[in-house]
Amino acid sequence: MLDPNQVIEAFIKTSTLLPTALPTHSVAPIPTVIPSPSAPVWEKTHSAGKITLWVAFAIFFISTLILGFLAWRTPVQKRLFHILVTFLTAISTIAYYAQATGAGSTVVHYVITETHKHVPNTFQDVYRQVFWAHTVDSAITFPVVILTLALLAGISGANILVIILAHIALALTTVLASFATMKSASKWGWIVHAVLAFLVIVYQLVVPGRRAINAKGDVATGKFYAAIGGYTLVIWILYLVVWGVTEGTRNWSVDTEIIAYAVLDILAKPVFAFWLIFAYGKKSAVIDGFWTHGLASEGTVRLEDEEA
Repeated sequence: MLDPNQVIEAFIKTSTLLPTALPTHSVAPIPTVIPSPSAPVWEKTHSAGKITLWVAFAIFFISTLILGFLAWRTPVQKRLFHILVTFLTAISTIAYYAQATGAGSTVVHYVITETHKHVPNTFQDVYRQVFWAHTVDSAITFPVVILTLALLAGISGANILVIILAHIALALTTVLASFATMKSASKWGWIVHAVLAFLVIVYQLVVPGRRAINAKGDVATGKFYAAIGGYTLVIWILYLVVWGVTEGTRNWSVDTEIIAYAVLDILAKPVFAFWLIFAYGKKSAVIDGFWTHGLASEGTVRLEDEEA
């Protein structure tokens, strides 16, 4: 007689209908993908930019010599505009010499963050060469251009002071925007301040300027002021555009920035200076008194009178 337990064990061993134990396998953890750090990017001037700086220096240097010679040949009573435009190109000559020799620039460090969906963020270090000498040049010479236009139109001293202070604000805000972190809220805040300062300058030159020159009744001078003033405003707008695509957003290379600024500087200073001197130099108002002769004897201090 068969043992029932033996029959059950034999059935289990030969049956394929009953589930059997499955082998287990250990699954290794999926490795985390960590992007490798990006190499730093150096944005600096190369041969094209360096040659442009030296060419611009030569143009400004020669312009200063010619304007200085023309000022020397002009009677001192009519030399005001000659002195202003000579000073205008002389300062730019020094600035371009500093940039060409490498003494007028510094390096600004930016950190650009690139976000990713499934991997950690990556960071890109950017080192861009910034020419602070050009900013200093603009801060000094553009008020000279503004003063020249204001004197040409006959704008009041109060309006001239507002214009110069607005330009100082424009220069400071553009510098702060240049050194601010890329794509930061503070950078665009400085840009808004710069635009507001520029609009103040435009308003003062257009509205009070036209009012003052119309009061003179000189049609020829009024037409000349409208031409050279409109020319200057267009150049200044182009300055803001170039700043926006270079120092503002870094869309242009440093070499392209140098070339663009050099062209605008030549148009805004030597071309402006020679246009003013040859078209209006002979019509300059005669300035006498202290400008020509200095302090008269009535204004000097007499030691013997003090002792008595």
